[in-house]
Amino acid sequence: MKKDYDFSKAERGKFYNPDATLNIPVYLDDEVRAFISVIAERKHSDMGQVVNDLLRSDMSLAKTLR
Repeated sequence: MKKDYDFSKAERGKFYNPDATLNIPVYLDDEVRAFISVIAERKHSDMGQVVNDLLRSDMSLAKTLR
């Protein structure tokens, strides 16, 4: 590392984007991934969509149990 850095020409917030979304990686167990993969193939869909559909149905079920 340098002893000193020159920030006199720096621009505050240059790369800040308030509308940016954070994509969080989700790691599935092998058994779960295989199960989701079979469903995705049958529905001619991708695994992400299947996982989102399953989670949405669980969310609606959880809301009714409150």
